[in-house]
Amino acid sequence: MPNAENNAGGNATSLKNRRVLVTGGARGLGAAFVRALVEAGAQVAFGDVLTDAGRDLAATLASEGHTAHFVPLDLADRASIETFVRDSAEKLGGIDALINNAAITNSGGKFAEELSTDVWDAVMNVNVRGTWLMSSAAMPHLRDSGRGAIVNIASDTALWGAPKLLAYVASKGAVIAMTRSFAREYGAHGITVNAIAPGLTEVEATAYVPAERHDYYLKGRALQRAQVPADVTGPVLFLLSDAARFVTGQLLPVNGGFVMN
Repeated sequence: MPNAENNAGGNATSLKNRRVLVTGGARGLGAAFVRALVEAGAQVAFGDVLTDAGRDLAATLASEGHTAHFVPLDLADRASIETFVRDSAEKLGGIDALINNAAITNSGGKFAEELSTDVWDAVMNVNVRGTWLMSSAAMPHLRDSGRGAIVNIASDTALWGAPKLLAYVASKGAVIAMTRSFAREYGAHGITVNAIAPGLTEVEATAYVPAERHDYYLKGRALQRAQVPADVTGPVLFLLSDAARFVTGQLLPVNGGFVMN
């Protein structure tokens, strides 16, 4: 397993040739992670239910001289998760890291008593169960890597209790708790597990968010500007690097100081 001595005289933040999986990588923050990783020299496989968008991103990156393997993925389907991990490991020759990014919202705009059990179950199935199954499927490869790392993408909504978003908030709170438990279980194998809690980020998936919610975030941040994907990619890539080999079980809010831990 890499340690401080291994990195002496080298670049501990380098991700060159690091083999990384990204879920929900076809658009939004996921696509930003994929692009940042390939630009950093990592080998990347990414999955999404949005197959056309995933193939388009892979093609665009190829036209720019980068390689990122797109593999269809449905986090609500255990067989799809297992196939994604198997096929990605074959393409990359192993797996060193995983970014659990894929998630659905579905519950936006409704009070708790208005939510249907179908919506609640769908959100939990993808965001919580999917994160568990993906991490479990990747675990043997991460263990064999000797430098395994997982970064779970949570949300700062779970830290301040965003209203009319109960299922999503609850699911992201579960992801934060799971991160700590994963860290305890996987630490014996040298695998780090951390979580990032982004604030409201300007991507396709947040275009539906009412303007007043965007304004609420903007005015409540210590750094009063819009949050963009590049604000999140840097911290995630750091947590995947050898510079963060002794950081595990932690939650890092990345939201311009809207919520402070």
